Formats: sequence, structure tokens, C-alpha cells
Amino acid sequence: MSIKFCSLSSGSSGNCQYIETDNTRILIDAGFSGKKIEELLSSIDVKANTIDAIFVTHEHVDHTLGVGVFSRRYDIPIYANSNTWVGMTPIIKNIKEKNTKIFKTNYALDFNDLSILPISVSHDALDPVGYIIYYKKIKISVITDTGWINDNIRNEIKNSNLYFMESNHDIKMLREGSYPWHLKKRIMSTRGHLSNDAAGEILGDVLSGNGEIVVLAHLSQDNNLPELAYNTVRDGILSQGLDVDKDIRLNLSHRDKATCVYILE
Repeated sequence: MSIKFCSLSSGSSGNCQYIETDNTRILIDAGFSGKKIEELLSSIDVKANTIDAIFVTHEHVDHTLGVGVFSRRYDIPIYANSNTWVGMTPIIKNIKEKNTKIFKTNYALDFNDLSILPISVSHDALDPVGYIIYYKKIKISVITDTGWINDNIRNEIKNSNLYFMESNHDIKMLREGSYPWHLKKRIMSTRGHLSNDAAGEILGDVLSGNGEIVVLAHLSQDNNLPELAYNTVRDGILSQGLDVDKDIRLNLSHRDKATCVYILE
């Protein structure tokens, strides 16, 4: 009895994560065309018509572009809170009533053999969420697109077996880069995106060193580098006395391809 996790792709060009148990297959977000999502799933030997549901974090197009077409093509239910439904409807268009599923943020719901907690995060969207997913004794936390991690989120994600955590930008690269100042301010704000330094500090705080898997997510193409994100977060974790080479597994997601499939049991 195991649960599988794979980031099919993560970044401003599109986001889609895959979770599988013996009885359930879900996507978190579908921010690509239907054809691209099919290709990404095929790259890990999963057929698109076997997906049971799509859970949406927020309405931005890099998280919702393919949600509607995928639901219509394969008759898949979509789960989101009411404000996200309002924001994403112009993007995803008409959805069958039976596939329109509305949940309350910060209230857990059961889906097949999963318990899923949509937890409020801080981003410039109508009602954005991360997801904490429970399967038997396994816990997976998916926290991206947030400019701030408050004490409630820290407490909720502690003791996860896998952390899919945003590490969007290097502060120096962003400040000195070509983005207009209003965009830089938006990214650095508490309703923007987590920096490498912030990700390292948060992970250093919540990790216990029991072999947890950490996958860094949503790396900026313009204001970050994979090795910079890895090393900065690594330093943040090391500063808390954890051995990154022995106590945890630190990895990166990709903008244009799937990660390996992580199997937790």
C-alpha cells in the first residue's frame, strides 16, 4: 500500500502535480493545454482517462489553462473553493454540474482513500490554497504560490513525509533583474512568491530529519537558478543542524518535464 507523487511540471509557464494510490489518481492544477497534460502523464506511463479528479489551488491561468478541457474530455470532476470557481470560470468555461465540486477552505474532505485539507495561503488570487494530503500514515504537503507562510501553515505541514515547497526566486537576482519595479514588488510581497531564503528558513523550521523528501517548486526562469535554489535552501536547512545528505532528500522540480515518481509507503 503506497502513495505516489510526481510533479509533472512547475513554473510560471504551467503547473500540474500528480498523486496516485491503489484506488485514486488525482491532479493538483492543470495549467497546460489538454494535449500537453496528456503528454506529461504519458511520460510517467499514466493514461489521461484514468484521472479521477482535479483539485485547483487558485484561478491563475498557469494553474487552470487545461482544467476545463480536461474535465470535458474525460468527464472529470473539478474541486475548488467558491471564490476560485468565480475566478477561473472565464478560463475553464462551462463544466457539467455533476463535475462542479465546491469545498470550504481550511476544512478537510475525503476523496476515495485520501483525506485532503485545502489550506489558505497568501497570494494575489481570490482565495488561494495549498493542499495537505493524507493517505494512511503518509502526509504530503503541496505549498506553492504564496508570499508568506504563517504559523498556522507551519504547524499544519509539520511531520509531512514529502514537502512540495515553493522556492521561486533569488532576492538579489530579482532586485537586479529586468522586471519592472511594480512586478518586483508584487513578487517580493506577502501576496507574491517565496524566495529561496524564505523556503530554506521555513523548511529548516518544519523538518525533523526523518528522511523527508523535499521537492523545490515554481522556480523562476528569470530570477532563479536551479543550483542557486538548491544551495540556498540547503544552507537554510543545514543551519538548523540537519544533514541534507543523510537526514532528508532535497530535490528540484522542473519547468518543462516531470520529476521522478516518488513512492511513499
